[in-house]
Amino acid sequence: MWTTSEGLLVALCCWGLAQCSHVNKGSISSVDLGGRVCAGVDCDLAETQKNGHNDVDPSWRNATDDVIRKIRMSNINISVTLGPGINTDDVTLQITQTRKSFPFGTAVNAKTYNNASYAKYKDFIGQHFNWAVPENCLKWYYVEAERGQKNYQDALDMIRGLRNQGIKVRGHNLIWPKQKYVQDWVQALSGDELRQVVQHHIEETMNITHGLVEHWDVINENLHGTWYQDRLHDQGYSIDIYRLAHNTDPTVELFLNDYDVVSGDDTERYLEEARTYKAANVGLYGMGTQCHFHDELQPNPDLIKERLDLLSQAGVHIWVTELDVGAVDENTRADYYDRALRSLYGHPAVDGILFWGFWDERHWRGEKASLATGDKITLNAAGRLVFDLLENQWMTHETHTLSASRGNFTVRGFHGDYELHVIYGNQERRDLTQVFTLLPGVDTSVRVDFTV
Repeated sequence: MWTTSEGLLVALCCWGLAQCSHVNKGSISSVDLGGRVCAGVDCDLAETQKNGHNDVDPSWRNATDDVIRKIRMSNINISVTLGPGINTDDVTLQITQTRKSFPFGTAVNAKTYNNASYAKYKDFIGQHFNWAVPENCLKWYYVEAERGQKNYQDALDMIRGLRNQGIKVRGHNLIWPKQKYVQDWVQALSGDELRQVVQHHIEETMNITHGLVEHWDVINENLHGTWYQDRLHDQGYSIDIYRLAHNTDPTVELFLNDYDVVSGDDTERYLEEARTYKAANVGLYGMGTQCHFHDELQPNPDLIKERLDLLSQAGVHIWVTELDVGAVDENTRADYYDRALRSLYGHPAVDGILFWGFWDERHWRGEKASLATGDKITLNAAGRLVFDLLENQWMTHETHTLSASRGNFTVRGFHGDYELHVIYGNQERRDLTQVFTLLPGVDTSVRVDFTV
């Protein structure tokens, strides 16, 4: 448990990071309370707007479900040939999805993940997610709080652990151009020295993480912070940073990442920014849309669709990078997550969705945004809803008897990895088990030749 003073510091820092000026930016330990590190999210929730439930088309759920069936699923065409003497009534086929291909992930606290005392936290992530993003430990103020004193080990230990669990990782972030997130020692620099230090940091960080991360949020929240450009009197400097990142590691996919672009009304500004970076040919792959929805305000599916439609005009990939909602009542929170997830997963432009945490004890917004609570990391109503969607409704598990299907049938399945099991009588024929992958936009044929 936190002491009163620790709890107050975390509450102040994580509830209103804009008021967190008392934290010494030169020392990350000042906000590291036994692994309870402030998330460093600066989405200014009070500024998000127009995402309430008024005037929502009542058919939104059917519309998103139709899109989900169309773009997140493909056909599995199964053909069974039986040898002589086999009664179709005795043959059952089980089609079981073992892993989804669509990225669903979470932000991860490195100190907690790397701590053997929190095995439940690590196990929960491995059980429920296939992507992850470091919450803080790759941010520059974390890896080099004091000049020359570097700590990449927390990040590397966590990333390697995640990859060993079969989880892919996003890199977040190389530069955060809001002054309150720029270390004191960096703020003292200017001119060529500042440029050289930034270049060294980007090259070093990308080289250290080469082959370990799939994405990089190169500049975080560039719509809302321009400290480096202002300090250097160079408004084109952000373009130079992306060019540098792309040249440093052309294999990693580079992202913009910003807030109020789906949950607020900075959508058109973000679209123009993405078009500018794409036209500059600096290796921009995607747009990260954070999606921190306002406290006690129901996400609006119509507005989500409208804003994603607009952003998709940039012609780059769109990921939801930092999803959360806020509601004290866990059933209300479940409804909010249901609306947000269906709207986001049900939009053809969205290629991946990551939550910005799940556990109340490690969530920057606390219990009101959580999916799981308490020392045992127990699912609450919101978590039960979310993982019913991700692991039940949006995964495929079907059983078919040959007497009903006459040997040929089609299963509409969610994309991912599958196993097909044959049951004859009451016994599984393990020699007939098949493993296959169902890919987006491609139907898959499976043939079973069954003899006794």
